[in-house]
Amino acid sequence: MKLNCAILDDYQHVAEQMADWSVIESQVNIHSYHEYFEDRNELIEAIQDYEILVIMRERTKFPEDVLRKLPNLKLLITTGMRNASIDLKAAEKLGITVCGTRGKGAAPTELTWALIHGLSRHLIQENEAFRNGGAWQSTIGVGLQDKTLGLLGLGKIGQQMALIGQAMGMHILAWSEHLTPERAEAVGVQLATSKEQLLAESDFLSIHLVLSDRTRRMIGAQEFALMKPSAYLINTSRAGIVDQTAMIEALQQGIIAGAGLDVFDTEPLADDHILRKLPNVLGTPHIGYVSDDNYKCFYEDAVEDIQGYLNNDIQRQLIYVRK
Repeated sequence: MKLNCAILDDYQHVAEQMADWSVIESQVNIHSYHEYFEDRNELIEAIQDYEILVIMRERTKFPEDVLRKLPNLKLLITTGMRNASIDLKAAEKLGITVCGTRGKGAAPTELTWALIHGLSRHLIQENEAFRNGGAWQSTIGVGLQDKTLGLLGLGKIGQQMALIGQAMGMHILAWSEHLTPERAEAVGVQLATSKEQLLAESDFLSIHLVLSDRTRRMIGAQEFALMKPSAYLINTSRAGIVDQTAMIEALQQGIIAGAGLDVFDTEPLADDHILRKLPNVLGTPHIGYVSDDNYKCFYEDAVEDIQGYLNNDIQRQLIYVRK
């Protein structure tokens, strides 16, 4: 008897084109869902008969109360090797194998720079004027050369950001709780003496941290008050690292000049949300990882994960780490 596999949140209708699913079609039936399930009960009703689920990042959450209502679920595959929206402890307890996939690190770096350029050169405003017959040259851009790029986190993406910033002629300043002078020096970056120094000196503050209890709401009202009124916040990491209420107030009151945002507390963001309306926000719908090479890597690995499960050779398993 064939197993049933659901691919969730395939917004662009491309999941089945990004990998060769035919290698498992003799053992697995594949069905893609293209719309987000806003109602949890509707989600459970739709997927409760599936033995395998392939999910995209944190688009749909799988806490314990959802997992318990999926008695047939045996294999849960998430794109990426980390997913804070899956209760790994509950999955282990319920006998659900959780696996991840690899990814291409360049895509989120590329989008982060697109947001920086879009904000600094007012690209949306100028493009709209160009298309609609508006004023010819209505803004003055902010040059990047000799400005300070502040990196909150210097992991793989943060290091890529630093290299590109250096090529732009920017001064690179970085800080995170466990960042050492040796690691910063290895990529030619100055280590800020404190988070406060990073905030006060950055012209563009870009966040590249993992969301955890330690980093949740790390940037709040007090932190925004330390930033330059000409500074821009860029967040393509996780929305929860920034206090969203404090950020909105900072944007509305001109405490900072603007923000480039790709991540939000609730996704998709409500149509009438204030962040969709603020003129100093350049927003994208969590597309930092949405690129052709990344999607191919995600879904090809998902197929490998399913093959591994069928052959009792589990690939890229995500394990609950007991604290």
